Amino acid sequence: MQVKLFEVRDAATFIPCFGILMSPTPNWSGPVYDYGPDGTSNEAETHLLRRAGYGFEYPLVLFGRLEGGETNHDPFNWRGPSRTMPEAHRFITLHWKDLESGTIIDVEYILGETKTSKVSERVS
Repeated sequence: MQVKLFEVRDAATFIPCFGILMSPTPNWSGPVYDYGPDGTSNEAETHLLRRAGYGFEYPLVLFGRLEGGETNHDPFNWRGPSRTMPEAHRFITLHWKDLESGTIIDVEYILGETKTSKVSERVS
């Protein structure tokens, strides 16, 4: 499993969030991955993730606020009228491999409402 942190932004919104790629962690053994018996990488993680109902054909991202509260693996399952968490979650799930921990996820920019992405509060 892989964890990344994100600065989720929207209109007048700043939410520190985390994402966990719900896929077994590869066991690295030199130039190739040491895969487990079923073609995945870590037997214990594979077992627990499968018991919780996760499949690996379409890896899911468990997403939530760093301060706690609601978490979801489905971007379309967020409660309430706010678009911020569902849109950020969907974007992160679709672009996981291209995103680094600490990336700004600017919902206004993603939706084409602004021409430039917001700058991190840590720099401004």
